[in-house]
Amino acid sequence: MEPQKTSFRKRIQFITVVCLLFVIFGSGFYVGKNSVQVTSVASVFGGSVEDTADLQAFWKVWKMIDEKSPDAKNVSSQDRVYGAITGLASSLGDPYTVFFPPKENQAFQDQIQGSFSGVGMEIGLNKNSMLTVIAPLKDTPAYKAGLKPGDVIVKINGTKTDGMSIEQAISQIRGKEGTPVTIQIYREAEKKPRDITLTRAVINVPVLETELRKDGIFVIRLYTFTADSGTRFQKAIQQFVESGSHKLIIDLRGNPGGYLDTAISMASYFLPSSAVVVSEHFGESKADQVYYSQGYNIFDNNLKTVILINGGSASASEILAGALKENGVATLVGETSFGKGSVQELVPVTADTSLKITVAKWLTPNGTSISKVGIIPDVVVKPDAKNPKNDVQFKKAIEILNKK
Repeated sequence: MEPQKTSFRKRIQFITVVCLLFVIFGSGFYVGKNSVQVTSVASVFGGSVEDTADLQAFWKVWKMIDEKSPDAKNVSSQDRVYGAITGLASSLGDPYTVFFPPKENQAFQDQIQGSFSGVGMEIGLNKNSMLTVIAPLKDTPAYKAGLKPGDVIVKINGTKTDGMSIEQAISQIRGKEGTPVTIQIYREAEKKPRDITLTRAVINVPVLETELRKDGIFVIRLYTFTADSGTRFQKAIQQFVESGSHKLIIDLRGNPGGYLDTAISMASYFLPSSAVVVSEHFGESKADQVYYSQGYNIFDNNLKTVILINGGSASASEILAGALKENGVATLVGETSFGKGSVQELVPVTADTSLKITVAKWLTPNGTSISKVGIIPDVVVKPDAKNPKNDVQFKKAIEILNKK
């Protein structure tokens, strides 16, 4: 999630999000029992849209539904309009641009406010547009059941996920605390899909943990970029400074991201005010928005930092990792990150509906797009598939920091 939390017009980063779910045609909209009004797109919008398309096919289909479908009477005219707007949003081919009718809009508002009842995992669409686990959140039902970043969700309660949107999947996975949900997953290392039944629980998203190792290496395990993560990170950095250590590991593995402001604030402890953290690229519509470090820059050249990332590191995690890597502050170890490099804005359409729309792409300080590509680590280390408890990525980070 992104700034500003207090504003209804929110700009939000989503994976794929965080499971952890339009335009109304206005004056041109009228359907009688035996008549169909045809109007051009330009006339609906007062001539502001180039007059190259009309709505004749739309109204013809509307009328044919009335005349031929036995189910027509079961769907209200307003629900048909919502369905049409949903299709309009999906025509962009962007899984993160979504229209929310009233019920889905309320569910989405509840989702971004904090705790919720579900199974505790971020989901999104992978590079093949398949519904995928981005990251299970620590100590949640999904985490305890052994779900992993990259697991493809094949079915939810027996319903195939082909063509299912992220929001639709979230609405099916969530439910009343204590009730079960069965998810069929496909994992690349396994021969066939398998079912996992999870019991829904109230999910309170964890923030971070710290550890000062006996060898003097200080570890910050950051699980998400919530509104209060910045304050928690500040305290962790203070602990690091007071420890007298100059060796730091920031573990962003399985961190699906969150607030942009939080990522910028965290990067600012390591970077001068002249350093670029990230840019928003709006295409040809307007100039890029560049975000600079706030210039805390509290460390000297003795600092040695390693950041751990994997396929579950997304959004704000990628922004922080990319900023510290390309500004020469940190060495990245692990696997290529998820590639959630787009910016969404939540815009109210009516009093009870809204549109979540992609408005920009994230670029690293060097101008590289994060979207669908991800951040490539300096040192690629695959996990130990035969022994998951053998954290070879973490061991490599220790090895790098202990080199003279």
